[in-house]
Amino acid sequence: MSGTPTVRCRRLTVAYGPRTALADVDVEARPGEFLALAGPNGSGKTTLLRALLGFVPVASGSAEVLGSPVASLSVRERARRIAWVPQEEIPRDDVPLLEYVLYGRYAHLRPLERESEADRRAARAAADEVGLGDRLADGVLSLSGGEKQRAVLARALVQEAPILLLDEPTAHLDIGHQLDLFERVRRLARRQSVTVVAAVHDLNLAARFADRIVVLARGRKVADGPPTDVLSPELLERVWGVVAVLRREPRSGVPYLVPFRPGPAPPPVGTLGPGPIHVVGGGGAASPVLRALVDAGYRVTAGVLNLLDTDQETARELGVPTVVEAPFAPISEEARAANREFLGRARAIVVAPFPTGHSNVGNLEAILPYVGPVPVWLLARGPAEGWDFTGGAGARALEALRRAGATEVGTVPDLLRECAARLASPPVAPA
Repeated sequence: MSGTPTVRCRRLTVAYGPRTALADVDVEARPGEFLALAGPNGSGKTTLLRALLGFVPVASGSAEVLGSPVASLSVRERARRIAWVPQEEIPRDDVPLLEYVLYGRYAHLRPLERESEADRRAARAAADEVGLGDRLADGVLSLSGGEKQRAVLARALVQEAPILLLDEPTAHLDIGHQLDLFERVRRLARRQSVTVVAAVHDLNLAARFADRIVVLARGRKVADGPPTDVLSPELLERVWGVVAVLRREPRSGVPYLVPFRPGPAPPPVGTLGPGPIHVVGGGGAASPVLRALVDAGYRVTAGVLNLLDTDQETARELGVPTVVEAPFAPISEEARAANREFLGRARAIVVAPFPTGHSNVGNLEAILPYVGPVPVWLLARGPAEGWDFTGGAGARALEALRRAGATEVGTVPDLLRECAARLASPPVAPA
């Protein structure tokens, strides 16, 4: 991309008390460029975005937008230059969606000035752009988690700022809407020369849509360049601790990484600590379960989880042995076999309320032979959230587990009580 950088960090250093979150980071992005920030949890991606927004003080170096230090700009001036899509935002009031999107026009209105019909047309167009044009009269609190995230994107679009910052914007979206959101964002960059900087958890998603990838690790920049130059098995092993092979999509030549080594085998049954308990999840649904079980002293396994999924990152952070598969890919026979190993050793199985697509419905189907020989607990799903994106296969698999004897538990504390009551006897292998 050509032109003067619209976003520039020079030797940017940010500290939270004694902890340095970013150290001497240099980053630039130009008009029309889609820049992805990648890195493990705690690498500094969100901190860099917040420094560009002026939300955190800079210890040294500088963060600039359109040639001005962010700290020198008023809130209104920042809003005219930068639109912001946080990882998660919980609306406080149940205002109609149209009014919520109109909040993005704040920077263009004088004090006490009301929105014009032109502003409302822009808000309706932004809602249409994200697929919510038929929900304009609905209260924003009635939207699902994924719809709320698209509403936040619509509010950012109507802001008409030359810079768009996004912090893991697909965290609450199903696979189809993840692809759709990034298609829209890339189109915005191309057609309107908007500079896009997005923290992206999924390296393969970043490779598919971004012009450049900047990789952060422990607050320092370790790679910067086009996806074809940046993505490598060596980088994945060095930064994320995951062994993978590099492949290329035949039509586009876009690189993608496929992990081939799951975590270490779980310890033999009978060693210290009850378990193992096998956790099935994805998309962040299993993270509270994994943390609670590990904190309670249980041995835990997990799988099959997508590489760089939030649950996979949590499992890695906790040292939980995990079967890993490539994002968006069907579960391979190798991963299925490794998962069966974990299921066969488990003294209990926990199913988190994860969103189910065609690539991971096999995780539910694989559990059925083990219901009965070991307890299988299904964590309750929220009634308002859609979760089955398979045309009904996920719901049928879950119902088969219930008929076979799997039981529902309402909360993680309820699950811990069940574990304490049921895991006192020796393990029984499934037939």
